[in-house]
Amino acid sequence: MKTAPILNTNIRIITQPELLNKLKKGVLFTPNVDHLIKLQKDKDFYVAYQQAEWIVCDSKILYFLSKLLKNPLPEAIPGSSFFTAFYEYHKDNPNCKIFLLGAAEGIAVKAMERINQKVGRDIVVGAHSPSYGFEKKEAECEELIKIVNESGANVLLVGVGAPKQEKWIMKYRDRMPKVDIFMGLGATIDFEAGTLKRAPIFWQKIGMEWLYRCLKEPKRLFKRYFIDDMQFFYYFGKQLLGIYKNPFAK
Repeated sequence: MKTAPILNTNIRIITQPELLNKLKKGVLFTPNVDHLIKLQKDKDFYVAYQQAEWIVCDSKILYFLSKLLKNPLPEAIPGSSFFTAFYEYHKDNPNCKIFLLGAAEGIAVKAMERINQKVGRDIVVGAHSPSYGFEKKEAECEELIKIVNESGANVLLVGVGAPKQEKWIMKYRDRMPKVDIFMGLGATIDFEAGTLKRAPIFWQKIGMEWLYRCLKEPKRLFKRYFIDDMQFFYYFGKQLLGIYKNPFAK
């Protein structure tokens, strides 16, 4: 399948209906501008991305800018929107069993209850909110693996933020052999639980959902969006000029 190379990752040229139809196995990551900046500085994050089978565009900004490339992206597929479409697509598929891992205490369970009520069956078979800093606690990680394996889930959504979720998935994916599909999808669990509201459709369509979120959580997101992520335009400009170099290329 064709890809659009943006900085040091290759984003699949695919539509949401195609992805829903073809996603049967593998790891799904949904890069946005923030991911692409982190991919310039964090080698472990970069290695995790290199191992993912499905890399699809999460960002309207990346979608718009891809029009300047030889192989533009057909659309943006925000991870949170895709997950809703995914469980609705599989609502009558008894072989689809989802586990939610992430968010603050109690939120994953709330998301599970809401999704199952919406779908009309227990498509989400388990949910757990890990402790803060869980990825550094080997005993807790072992317990999480056990919980997921015993749930019978074959789809695991990890929503603990990038790059933590991507690194955790790649470190432990082989310890969960029953899981066919892994998804690293950030704040999706919070959205599904209703504890965090997405931007109105208009903001999403014009590619300004990031600004809406920043206005809602300025202390947490201002530096990310207005300082750290602005570097992307510098790197992307270098790509357009043919002088960008992958910092981790051998």
